[in-house]
Amino acid sequence: MSVPMLKIGAVLSTMAMVTNWMSQTLPSLVGLNGTTISRGGTSERIVSVRMTFFAFLQALYPSPEEGWQIYSSAQDADGKCICTVVAPTQNMCNRDPRSRQLRQLMEKVQNISQSMEVLDLRTYRDLQYVRNTEGLIKVVDGKLKVASENPRSLNPKGFQELKDKVTQLLPLLPVMEQYKTDAKMILRLREEVRNLSLVLMAIQEEMGAYDYEELRQRVLLLETRLHSCMQKLGCGKLTGVSNPITVRASGSRFGSWMTDTMIPSSDNRVWSMDGYFKGRRVLEYRTMNDFMKGQNFVQHLLPHPWAGTGHVVYNGSLYYNKYQSNIIIKYHFRSRSVLVQRSLSGAGYNNTFPYSWGGSSDIDLMADENGLWAVYTTIPNAGNIVISRLEPQSLEVLQTWDTGFPKRSAGESFMICGTLYVTNSHLAGAKIYFAYYTNTSSYEYTDIPFHNQYSHISMMDYNPRERVLYTWNNGHQVLYNVTLFQVIKTSGD
Repeated sequence: MSVPMLKIGAVLSTMAMVTNWMSQTLPSLVGLNGTTISRGGTSERIVSVRMTFFAFLQALYPSPEEGWQIYSSAQDADGKCICTVVAPTQNMCNRDPRSRQLRQLMEKVQNISQSMEVLDLRTYRDLQYVRNTEGLIKVVDGKLKVASENPRSLNPKGFQELKDKVTQLLPLLPVMEQYKTDAKMILRLREEVRNLSLVLMAIQEEMGAYDYEELRQRVLLLETRLHSCMQKLGCGKLTGVSNPITVRASGSRFGSWMTDTMIPSSDNRVWSMDGYFKGRRVLEYRTMNDFMKGQNFVQHLLPHPWAGTGHVVYNGSLYYNKYQSNIIIKYHFRSRSVLVQRSLSGAGYNNTFPYSWGGSSDIDLMADENGLWAVYTTIPNAGNIVISRLEPQSLEVLQTWDTGFPKRSAGESFMICGTLYVTNSHLAGAKIYFAYYTNTSSYEYTDIPFHNQYSHISMMDYNPRERVLYTWNNGHQVLYNVTLFQVIKTSGD
């Protein structure tokens, strides 16, 4: 990453390696901050976002009468934290009974406290990473100084490589300093919450002894800080994929596994679908930890068999391709019923236009920050990959793009922030080779390597609420963290 690139407002968003995620709940809250560069009335914030596994943050905006909410959870598809904070309207406190106001405040403080504890834990882990990275930079920088003083100690090629590496690492120094600042901010927030909790406990014993409006303002201030952090976390361009994280080895060579891409914070379920041919059995695990251990699951027997591995769970329903057809089915887990099914007009099926590995992978359903998608191809499109954005309730096609990339040359594909990323193989040595941007209807060839540890990927999907890639690799269920490169512009100060 060059310094000029930073000066135009590029934002590096890096997801951390998974730590301690084998517990039943894996909450994590994002901490981020930025450096402002003013330019012509606008400022471009350079924001580094580090996320642990299942970490994300997003706000929901109900009606003005209800106020807005911030949620947090390790497995919420909407990017929600552990807490639920509902800001009342300005006149709500005047019309509600005092006891009800107090009860609402108590609930808010408790939820915010939980979020702060999670944020504290995440920041501690991030700081460990920062310290390690800082040490690495100093070591490399020291070697560069030695080489500069004694050029004969390195050949020209080695010297240039070392110098380039240091140049790439140096922009991380202000980021690491910002993490240290974030850690201090977390301590202050936690102290504020603790003090507020003590006050509320006292009020509970002596009703009417404290200025309720002051308490409300303090809670709103905490909500505003959480909201500010959330707003900085957005979409970006994929620039890197982490080393693989093997979660479990189970099932056959081909299959699919996933969590919901948009669910309530209390829902931590994992689904597994073994095989690509004529399957009907879906296993639903209560938590990721249960999936790892192969315990606490229920079975869904689908009314129609599936084809391929391009399934997705979106907002409590499974979307999949019906066997020997181009029909997409929406199966609702709670009611155990098919809510809707619709033909994807002109789409090839039954190994007419699969990925390079075959397996009836003609139709690949996926979800990202922008909604539900279908990736497929048709005869009029000459076998090139077609992207269609779907309406989740009716499965109607809202918009379609022809990427021009031959589907049989692709190993797998996935959507991130409205961009389709395509790998050039399903075997060892594969890399992310092609990107198609639906927002501009343009494409580019990429060179993003990733480690195909078990040499045969038959499913690769992005989960927007966790910001990780799920893969089924030769009977192994594997995760990858991703690095996104962002530009966030704000009004000038």
